[in-house]
Amino acid sequence: MKSKRTIRSILVVTFALLGVNAWAVPIGIIDSGTDLKHPNLANKAWTNPGNLSGDAFKDDTHGWNFAEDNNEIIDYSLLGTFSPDMTHFFQVQLKLLQGTATDEEKQWMKDKKGDDKFIEELQTFGNFVHGTHVAGISARSADHAQLMAAKILPTKATKPGSGLEVQSFFDHFRLWPKESDPLTDMALNLMLGMLASQHSKTLIPVSEYVNVTGMAVANCSFGTSVEQAKKIVTLIAKSLLNKELTEADQEKYGAVFLHQVLKKGAAFASSAPKALFVIAAGNDGSDNDKVPTFPANLKADNTITVAATRGYEKLASFSNYGATLVEIAAPGVGIISDIPGGETMPLSGTSQAAPFITNLAGRILDTNSQLTLPQVKQIMMQTVDKKDFLVGKVVSEGIANPERALRAATLSTQMDLSAAIDQAKREIGAVKVRMSILSQSSYDGEPIPLPSTFRF
Repeated sequence: MKSKRTIRSILVVTFALLGVNAWAVPIGIIDSGTDLKHPNLANKAWTNPGNLSGDAFKDDTHGWNFAEDNNEIIDYSLLGTFSPDMTHFFQVQLKLLQGTATDEEKQWMKDKKGDDKFIEELQTFGNFVHGTHVAGISARSADHAQLMAAKILPTKATKPGSGLEVQSFFDHFRLWPKESDPLTDMALNLMLGMLASQHSKTLIPVSEYVNVTGMAVANCSFGTSVEQAKKIVTLIAKSLLNKELTEADQEKYGAVFLHQVLKKGAAFASSAPKALFVIAAGNDGSDNDKVPTFPANLKADNTITVAATRGYEKLASFSNYGATLVEIAAPGVGIISDIPGGETMPLSGTSQAAPFITNLAGRILDTNSQLTLPQVKQIMMQTVDKKDFLVGKVVSEGIANPERALRAATLSTQMDLSAAIDQAKREIGAVKVRMSILSQSSYDGEPIPLPSTFRF
């Protein structure tokens, strides 16, 4: 008698040949909220089949709002409240990239970048649309995808230090004595370690939720970089120790904080061992091998970090990279996807590159549900289009090739995985790159990525 594994593999191949997805893959969108009523997403919403997550998450039909501790996975009251300047801003940015912006539009952009009220609205707008945009990419061409929304970012724009975790942290140390210089280092290290622990405690329930709800893939288009950590440590030093930090000390303590976050936050991935966490590399244009970034620098069998490229032509100027800590690249400039209210718009960032890989990972598991998470990573990384401009920038030295990866996944139901990958590479050529408007433009600036920062 054939084993259950063999029988299921035969069924997978049969369904693949018929163009049917036999096993829908549940995908968690850990982000700023997701409009699962959007026409392109409504039939792809994951629905809790019962009390999977326990009594702590009441009525979590399609996910949970961890930012406000309720089941409202997006704030629909914000629909129609934003000024036309929000969409115009990104339209002008895309024109800049295409080399078609007028002098008037360029001046408008410069003026808006100096308008604090506009920037605050832009941040709120960014948080509002971010999760839905990511979800649209994650589910594209995946008719049987099941999307679960885990909202971790508050929608309203906030200033560093105004979040619940930092505010309670400040209250705890409100009477901390103003240390003399010899004790400043000890005091800051102690405080940053405690704040890093709180950060971890905030995120671990999210990954535990991913685990109990059975997500196979979890997209993480958020993060904390050294630049953001510098603002946090500067605020702590000023508010609690009455110290003004030099630029060098900001760098030093920002790195200390992030190393602590990475150490204490390792459980973020290990708390959901059956889910592949696809993580945006970051939008600082820096080397993750040298500059710590969370969660991008987490490394485990069930994590993969993604850099952003401009099509298949070059590394995006804003994208982080890392020869050993960033595994793969994917397109992340001018990506058209869904935003709340049934609309679409083009946005850019490693936030957009990560769901490209989330989408591919889900489709690979749809094709062969018997693959382990390391095998899914192996397929994606070993079927890339190799690019000279990615040598020394990402581990795989290439950009994901979806057709080749999916062919390898199909072949893996019939043969050894390495043999399947080799055959797929022989059968499927590189993604064809046509001379695009992007490559014809002499403008080298990218559209500014939307905020993707975990708020403290």
